[in-house]
Amino acid sequence: MKPLEVKIINKSSNELPAYATVGAAGMDIRASLSEPVTLGPLARTLVPTGIYLSIPHGYECQVRPRSGLAAKHGVTVANAPGTIDSDYRGEVKVILVNISDTPFVINDGERIAQLVFARHEQVQWKSVESLDETERGDGGFGHTGVN
Repeated sequence: MKPLEVKIINKSSNELPAYATVGAAGMDIRASLSEPVTLGPLARTLVPTGIYLSIPHGYECQVRPRSGLAAKHGVTVANAPGTIDSDYRGEVKVILVNISDTPFVINDGERIAQLVFARHEQVQWKSVESLDETERGDGGFGHTGVN
């Protein structure tokens, strides 16, 4: 499979986002900070990365939490997954939120999120009077039971 080519500008002092393993879907992205930022309990902040992308049309870049930060420190991406559109040319920034009861210090170069690239489609709405029937119908929000 041919890799997706994405143009990137790195204005940070950090290495480019990279896959940690051969089978990884996401690439770790790092904070680009002039000084550490303390994220208090239940607080959120916009963390710069120094990275700028040119994503091909028909693709998006999803900004997702890092499981280690969430499990160990209660720090996650507030709008997970965040979407970077193909026509956005500004700096990639990550909205981090601390859902723990302990302050968390974000340092320059710290891996704060992961980037996953995905194809997407744009839809054209077609207004109709009814939808096709399915076995599930309009059941939702736990209608299939507890187990």
